[in-house]
Amino acid sequence: MREKSEILCIGSVLWDVIGRSPSTMRQGSDVPGRITRLPGGVALNIAMTLANFGLRPALLSAVGRDPEGDELIRACATLGCDTEHVYRSEDLPTDWYMAVEGANGLIAAIADAHSLEQAGGRILRPLTEGPLGTDDAPYRGAIALDGNLTVALLEEIAHSPAFRGADLRIAPASPGKADRLMPFLRAGRGVLYVNLEEAGLLCREVFATAGDAAAGLLARGAARAIVTNGGDTTCDGTSEGLIVASPPEVLVHRVTGAGDTFMAAHIVAELGGADRGTALTRALAAAADYVSGDIGT
Repeated sequence: MREKSEILCIGSVLWDVIGRSPSTMRQGSDVPGRITRLPGGVALNIAMTLANFGLRPALLSAVGRDPEGDELIRACATLGCDTEHVYRSEDLPTDWYMAVEGANGLIAAIADAHSLEQAGGRILRPLTEGPLGTDDAPYRGAIALDGNLTVALLEEIAHSPAFRGADLRIAPASPGKADRLMPFLRAGRGVLYVNLEEAGLLCREVFATAGDAAAGLLARGAARAIVTNGGDTTCDGTSEGLIVASPPEVLVHRVTGAGDTFMAAHIVAELGGADRGTALTRALAAAADYVSGDIGT
């Protein structure tokens, strides 16, 4: 009998192609560096971190039945992630993400998640038609959800009875997709994990601090908002009040995946019974270790 997964991760599962250079870069820069290909995507990044902390995450996503997809599924299994419920398409290719990072941070990135978007609600069938749950018997565990799904599908999730019993944790995937979280803001559903820029885009406002941003999201209907701001103060906001914490000071060697690591570490801490302040501190420490290169990818 299969061991039951402790958390579901819904969203992008793809190959990351990351070019990193120790040089400061600008538009048009042509510099030496390293290029790597590794399993990635917001949902998978979160799942990998959850597995590193000892949890058993299950993935709900779309992966092609092409050689890249077969290799990715094998890699996920090696990393401790359950792929039993991943939708494998015969006619949709495996998705990709490409980014360039310099000494001054992320320079540019392109997310090709078209197959995930085209798969649509088919990736959710295990939650709506079994075996993980149905509308009448909803899944009651934790779910980490990313904003790479279409607006229509995210709107459906925000109101679907199949999700009404879940501990729903949501990330936008990138500032360019921040607006996709609007259904959860309007419905007052779930925990929103956003950075300062994403919070501003959701609220149509410019915020000076994470605390201001968390308060702004709560005022617009969020049930709970956790706002990061790079090396500055992070805030966890609920109707019970705001809690702030500062990340450790470290040398930054990589940035892609840092927010996913923060979110996963925060979920792990809270599932383990940590209070809000402790969970925030632990998550910031894990993200600092990640960007400094002190923990594995």
